[in-house]
Amino acid sequence: MGIVNLTPDSFSGDGLVGDVDRAIEHARQQFEAGSHILDVGAESSRPGAIPTPENEEIRHLIPVLEEICTWGIPVSVDTYKPGVMRAALAVGATMINDITGMVDPGAILAVAATDCAVCLMHMQGRPGTMQQAPYYQDVISEVHDFLSLAVGRCRRAGIIDSRIVVDPGFGFGKTLEHNVALFRALTAAGCHDLPMLVGVSRKSMLGAITGRPVEQRQAASVAAALIAAQKGAKILRVHDVAATRDALAVWDAIEKGDK
Repeated sequence: MGIVNLTPDSFSGDGLVGDVDRAIEHARQQFEAGSHILDVGAESSRPGAIPTPENEEIRHLIPVLEEICTWGIPVSVDTYKPGVMRAALAVGATMINDITGMVDPGAILAVAATDCAVCLMHMQGRPGTMQQAPYYQDVISEVHDFLSLAVGRCRRAGIIDSRIVVDPGFGFGKTLEHNVALFRALTAAGCHDLPMLVGVSRKSMLGAITGRPVEQRQAASVAAALIAAQKGAKILRVHDVAATRDALAVWDAIEKGDK
């Protein structure tokens, strides 16, 4: 899953807000680098982020979606707002990536009657304050339980399992220790054997481990993505598509090629 940020304040420094041509070109680069899915977002969810008004989010998304939804590649939209979901699905988006785990009943209503996929992510708190003092008694079981409840809400609304992906939400209301514990027990944090999405690309947990600034975290991001795949992740949300694919190709050839 190649990342396409349409935000003014992306933590990774790759936000392309207001520049439709550059955003489409970046999406094209992600596509040509080998993405299987493009994930487009127009509201920053970095720690400390301020919410974007719904109409502004739609205004930034739609011109880009109208182009890339014609390329024959699944397009995911990173939003938790029902109005944005409806607008994105109307122009051809095929997946909704909701950082709140579809807690808003309106979000479930927006997608239930369609055939789009949904990604349910765990987050403690809200982006503006989520990293101030995250606390868990047992991060693995609490993330698992949250995702199980989110899956249950979707099932009751008629969203079948083949449309559902779960995401433990690395960096969303979690300390480095929480993130590492989740990584070590990735399978246990999931639920119902549903496919898991992992997004750790360039995140602060990698900076804390390596001491490197965000623009120097490609190697760490690729390593984390490879470990996630080895632990069973089915979708890797990344900035560096080509480098990640290369690492996966080497692993596949050496570890799986003769099996």
